[in-house]
Order: sequence, then structure tokens, then C-alpha cells
Amino acid sequence: MKKLLAAPNLALATLWADQLAGAGIATSVQRAYACGIAGQIPPDQAMPEVWVEHAEDREQALALLDEWRKLPHRVWACTSCHEIVEGPFEQCWNCGAAMPRP
Repeated sequence: MKKLLAAPNLALATLWADQLAGAGIATSVQRAYACGIAGQIPPDQAMPEVWVEHAEDREQALALLDEWRKLPHRVWACTSCHEIVEGPFEQCWNCGAAMPRP
């Protein structure tokens, strides 16, 4: 196992680990509940961490996370409910319909 990165909170650590697992990279979240002892240990030691199971997957995992952080900002109209959706979203927040493909 190899440490990938520390996350600012458990929600992001879990989201990143799940996204990477969906891309075929085996991951785990370490220190998931260490925030409970923050103050007794240095704060940076209490942050949850995402680890890859196989060290050779580390560079690919970092590249995927970097790519996901730079998703394009789009504005599109939902074809089902006609709601305007802004941001990197591919699903309508109102009705759940998928973004129309060009």
C-alpha cells in the first residue's frame, strides 16, 4: 500500500476513494476517525488519508484526481424539466435526467 494524499475531511476522502475504485484502482481510507483525537496529536496527523493498494497505481490515481478537479464549467438546459444546470454536473439536480450529449 502507498499513501496517495490526505483529505481535509472524511467525506472527501471517501468520495475520492470511491471514485478511484470505480476507475479500477483499489483504494482504502486510513485514519477515518482520527479527527476525534485532534488536539491530542498534531492536526495534520488527524486528517483522513487515501491510500492505493498497489504502489504502481499511485501516479495514475493522482492524474485522475487532478483531471476530476478540473472539470469544465458548463451551462445546459435539461431536456426533461427545462431546468438550467450550471457547473461540471452531468445530471439535472431537479429531476435527475442525464445531460444531453452533443
